[in-house]
Amino acid sequence: MTARLLFLCGVLLLSALFLFGSTVGGQYGVVQQMIMQGLGPVQGGVSRVIRSLQVVTDDYLVLWSIRDDNKHLRLVIADYQQQLDQYREAYARNRYLENELKFKKEENFPSLTARVVGKDPSFWFQTLIVDRGKSDGVIEGMVARTSLGVVGQVIQVSDNYSKILLSNAPSSAIDAMIQKNRVRGILKGAADKGYVLYYVLKNADVAVGDRVVTAGIGGVFPSGIPLGTVSALRSKRRGMFQEIEVAPIVDFGQLEMVFIDLSARQEITAEMGLSVEPVVE
Repeated sequence: MTARLLFLCGVLLLSALFLFGSTVGGQYGVVQQMIMQGLGPVQGGVSRVIRSLQVVTDDYLVLWSIRDDNKHLRLVIADYQQQLDQYREAYARNRYLENELKFKKEENFPSLTARVVGKDPSFWFQTLIVDRGKSDGVIEGMVARTSLGVVGQVIQVSDNYSKILLSNAPSSAIDAMIQKNRVRGILKGAADKGYVLYYVLKNADVAVGDRVVTAGIGGVFPSGIPLGTVSALRSKRRGMFQEIEVAPIVDFGQLEMVFIDLSARQEITAEMGLSVEPVVE
């Protein structure tokens, strides 16, 4: 028993000496080498996993930051876009008003500026409501126009407002002519399709693109006011006349202001038996 105990102690002592000796001089022993050999790949895998997780974490934080930046930039762009739209609208309106005021200064007829405040979209009686009425000297029968051409005729008046029948309304008819050769006809409104010029002979010299203006017959519209341009020609086998489609020169859907022609006021009031009072704009 004693011999066995001594033998075991000797083995342990030798093993301890062996292990101690194997680490002298900075060299690893066999056991350490075996442990390192087994744990090395595991530690390498763990290190790779940790690095991958770190990369994913960094990428996620970067993406989250970019997402916040994108949201902020979208808000900034939307704000700039709104400001740009406002500037464009102000610029377009300023150009429009400049053209209209320039026209009013250059034309030699007395006019009254009226702002469009309403519109009746019914097919047969297409009308506008403007903020000028009897108190401003407006009476029924007066002509409304813009710098481009004819808008229509005043058909109803109250103290502060007037109703204007648009020249493209189906109930409207105007004496008109082809400007280049003075060929006359009756221009009737066709609503969204513009106008149709009737009672022009088939042999008349008319071509697409010809300008159509008021003829001045009847005393309602002065001669030479632009109405539109010929857009199409139709000629039936029977009959003497051709039908001429005319595209309006005025965009009725974008009217903001009109000029009411006061030049015929004295003549109209005389026909109606009314007294004429001076108009102050």
